[in-house]
Amino acid sequence: MTSQNNPPSSRDHKKSLDALPVTGTGVPALVVSGFLGAGKTTLVRHLLEEAQAQGVRIAVVSNEFGELGIDQALLGNQDNYVELEGGCVCCKLSDELVTTLQRIREEVHPDRIVVETSGVALPFDTLLNFWREPVSEWIGECLSAVVVNAEQVAEGRDLEGTFEQQVSSADLLIVNKLDLVPSEQREQVYERVQHLAPGTPTVPAVHARVGTPVLFPPDPGKVSKREAKPPSHEPHTHEAFEAEECVIESGIAPETLVQRIRAGHALRAKGFVQTSEGLRLVQGVGQRVDLIEPSMNPPEHLLGRLVLIRRLS
Repeated sequence: MTSQNNPPSSRDHKKSLDALPVTGTGVPALVVSGFLGAGKTTLVRHLLEEAQAQGVRIAVVSNEFGELGIDQALLGNQDNYVELEGGCVCCKLSDELVTTLQRIREEVHPDRIVVETSGVALPFDTLLNFWREPVSEWIGECLSAVVVNAEQVAEGRDLEGTFEQQVSSADLLIVNKLDLVPSEQREQVYERVQHLAPGTPTVPAVHARVGTPVLFPPDPGKVSKREAKPPSHEPHTHEAFEAEECVIESGIAPETLVQRIRAGHALRAKGFVQTSEGLRLVQGVGQRVDLIEPSMNPPEHLLGRLVLIRRLS
């Protein structure tokens, strides 16, 4: 499957936290974006856990690149979870996103909305859908949070195109995976990120742990009122990516699996594999491939299936 996705060349559409849209009685919404493997699903999982502990109804719309439904398995059985496939919510699936949001409003009546984009989508173009009717009639404060892989920045890997456009259009940047970067290099990471998005608030994170109040401020009155019309911006251009499914035999040795994934030269690899040492969740970002013992058993149809995502030249 090939999807095309990327960026406005202009920075004129960039918004600051002082200009976030909000209505006093509307449902607050969050767009979680970021490049492939930055930690978006992990962040959403934390938000779901906190909401459950607080007795807050939160609805999640996820736009996964690749059609296996791995993210849904990672988030567990959620009644208020909808996955959109076959394109990106920033463009091809924008109409479907609006329809889905309205249905969620009518059927679930959530206290909060989270839209998790694919790793190749653009947050600002996704955010514009909250100004479309009938969603604009009930959405309140909305924010685009972009998760950044600190290790990727430290390595200087894939920092142009999609990554640059995601970061430059964020309302809030979450610099994640700082534990993978030596302490003496972290300041350089912040400088690189700030160079792409001068003045954008930045939050450090490990394992994408960011408190709910940062993303859903408890006092929305401090944020200015939603604009009647969406900010103007230029139509975005696109990079092209492809998602390939790879079938892995049961009982494969972990070291063999890692070598095979690295040989595929993918930007991102994810899936569940039954290795010779047990069931493993595969999380590959660049040349880093982690084999993690999952906290739950995925649906049987996902076993032995990996999604490899590459940029098309």
